[in-house]
Amino acid sequence: MVKKKKIFVITDPIIIDSVTIEVGQEETVKIIVGRTPSDNQITITTHVYRSKNPGPTILILGGVHGDEINGIEIVNQMIFDKEFENLEFGTVIAIPLLNVFGFNNFSRDVPDGKDVNRSFPGSSSGSLASRVANTITKKILPYVDYAVDCHTGGSSRYNHPQIRVAKIEEKAMEMAKAFGAPYTIISATIPNSFRRITKERGIPTVVYEAGESIRLCGLSIQKGKEGIRRVLEYLGYKIGDPSQETPSTTLIPKSTWIRATQAGIFTWSKSSGHYVQKGEPIGTIKNPYGTKHITVFSKHDGHIIGHNNASVVNQGDALFHIGLVQKIHEGF
Repeated sequence: MVKKKKIFVITDPIIIDSVTIEVGQEETVKIIVGRTPSDNQITITTHVYRSKNPGPTILILGGVHGDEINGIEIVNQMIFDKEFENLEFGTVIAIPLLNVFGFNNFSRDVPDGKDVNRSFPGSSSGSLASRVANTITKKILPYVDYAVDCHTGGSSRYNHPQIRVAKIEEKAMEMAKAFGAPYTIISATIPNSFRRITKERGIPTVVYEAGESIRLCGLSIQKGKEGIRRVLEYLGYKIGDPSQETPSTTLIPKSTWIRATQAGIFTWSKSSGHYVQKGEPIGTIKNPYGTKHITVFSKHDGHIIGHNNASVVNQGDALFHIGLVQKIHEGF
């Protein structure tokens, strides 16, 4: 069920933590969400860019998981390069790093093991994860009309640049087409996630997944910046280059994992971004004694949309994420 979004008149001032940003202004707001045991403040740095011409607001978000630094760097670089300035109309709210505690501790989560992206809508009196989620829900989302949420794969798991979106969300699907990532994955929303809470509030949202945690990836960062630029152009925030076509994408309505049948030293021979056929060898697993060696075969025809970069794996570990029933085309 979609909840009725709070009405925000686009000519009204945006007020975040008592800081007022009028039409035509830019401001950086540091929102206090908690303190460390050493009494240092934990703040969410929020950049607000408002055009002189009124219009809707888009949120560009990174670092929901503190160790997913590609998303942080995408938003960071776009801020540094002034790509959200001089808007044709409307407002961009850019938050490069949401989970500050996780970033400082090279962790996906916060001190009590809670995941910010499983804590929405949050609580002002809950755990740090819940307080961070509540801050976004209460202080930012009432102003937001669209959102792009930047993530990476988990520990040692690399995601080829991809957009994740629910097919039933028509406007979000249009944003996904405009983004033009190599892959577009049809993916249901997860309970208590950022994408679920925006869906409930009628805010079209796409999630960009690329690279792996604690490791910068130039391709992932570049594709992310290019995609966000195209979304801004599609929605009218920026004027695009009409000679530049949106790249074709591969639509993935379904996916599955190939897992390790034994533990050992893992080497992949096919990585993310490759199309593979059923029965094709894509990796090997060896024991450390030179006495056992098995070949990992693809169990499906499809695209490798993610793979495991771990050198040593356990039985049952996910090795390759295979996208099924794919179709390459312009704009779906």
